[in-house]
Amino acid sequence: MSDTSTHKAKMQKLQAEQKRKTDEARDPERGLILVHTGDGKGKSSSAFGVIIRALGWGKTVGVVQFIKGKWITGERQFFKRLGEVDWHTMGDGFTWDTQDKNKDIEAATAAFAKAAEMMASGDYALIVLDENNIALRYDYLSTESVLAGLNARSERTSVVLTGRDAKPELCDYADLVSEMREIKHPFKAGIKAQRGIDF
Repeated sequence: MSDTSTHKAKMQKLQAEQKRKTDEARDPERGLILVHTGDGKGKSSSAFGVIIRALGWGKTVGVVQFIKGKWITGERQFFKRLGEVDWHTMGDGFTWDTQDKNKDIEAATAAFAKAAEMMASGDYALIVLDENNIALRYDYLSTESVLAGLNARSERTSVVLTGRDAKPELCDYADLVSEMREIKHPFKAGIKAQRGIDF
């Protein structure tokens, strides 16, 4: 058998297996929970890509940012210009900048109260909880309260939670968990964060 015939037979077998899996898959008839975690870059960026995908289909989208504070980012400016995303930046900045755990807890609690209200409202097809995992990592929020908020969400609402060190209970609860792994980072070579690439 020639290489071309062998390849075709292999692809036909793969196609049939993929069709079988697709035919057996079901619509859960509820929003999904996605967790983007890991020590590599791209967790929030990937979530913003999901926002673009949802907007492309005419879906309603909300964002609650837990950590980044008033830091000006390209994505925040873009979505503000677009005017189609209900965006709430509620953190006070990176934890090493605030240096006040009580203030961080207060900010995270207020942010999650807003997120819980949005998730339960039924007004959104997608909500991104950006850096929520960091708020959990530092015990600014309890895992139980976050899971309760996710449980109480509208059936139509999917949620993406970003940030490194996602809690195991959250990963168990989620429908999809993606881990970004760092291989190489320019900051470790002394290169400062670049506008339009890093923020």
